[in-house]
Amino acid sequence: MASLDDLKKRISSVKSTQKITKAMKMVAASKLRRAQESAEKGRPYSDKMNNIILNLSNSITDKENSPKLLVGSGDDKVHLCIVMTSDRGLCGGFNTNIIKKAKLYFQKILDEGKILKIVTVGSKGYDQLKRIYKENIIEKISFKESKNVNYFDADKVGKIIISKFEKKEFDVCTIFYNQFKNVITQIPQEQQIIPLKTTESEANSSEDNYEFEPEEDEILNNLLPKNISTQIFKAMLENSASEQGSRMSAMDNATRNAGEMVDKLTIQYNRSRQAAITKELIEIISGAESL
Repeated sequence: MASLDDLKKRISSVKSTQKITKAMKMVAASKLRRAQESAEKGRPYSDKMNNIILNLSNSITDKENSPKLLVGSGDDKVHLCIVMTSDRGLCGGFNTNIIKKAKLYFQKILDEGKILKIVTVGSKGYDQLKRIYKENIIEKISFKESKNVNYFDADKVGKIIISKFEKKEFDVCTIFYNQFKNVITQIPQEQQIIPLKTTESEANSSEDNYEFEPEEDEILNNLLPKNISTQIFKAMLENSASEQGSRMSAMDNATRNAGEMVDKLTIQYNRSRQAAITKELIEIISGAESL
């Protein structure tokens, strides 16, 4: 049984932890509002860009000479996976959910006998994947020094992807991230960006007729590289909101658990203290009777 001093130290330690988790919850809540607004504002822009590109691709008559970023290399042997996670921990299952989604895709690719290449954006993703997929990781990127999500960081990742594609290092590129729904729910996403793959809803919304000038090929050559950076930026914004929401929820649970632990330890301390007092009284009474 723990001594009174040990119980005191444990209660003090848990209370200190509770203060930290409560402060982290408040910080995450303040950051979440701005991150959520940025993510929600970024969605229409990225979706509309995809729709415009789809319209342009439908207008092209010579499909064989279409830009490679749109139609791909024509092969499906080498897959590049961009796994986007956070650089900081203490955010619940945020990183784990993305890694689980990515691992299922990795296993599918390897089972089909295809080549897997991985680029991690965020140190937590690299830490979890290096145990099994260290040989497949060709590059690790971290933006730990960046205070806020910005387009310049997304553009760096986009340029790395385009550079590797132009060097024919891969055929298909897929990004993995968390889509923010609410504080409790973040949905892991798997989005193919090279060759461009659209969802059914985007395909239905692309039936609007546009007149383009200059030619479709020229517009696509300028727009497709920007679209890759835009999709990366959207994923980073979604991740930022999801990370803060997950951290806020995790710290709230941790604060409540710490409170429950303090209550249990306090009861245990009071019982131990009462037992010690009772024992001393019995000893005093026994000594007085012996006299």
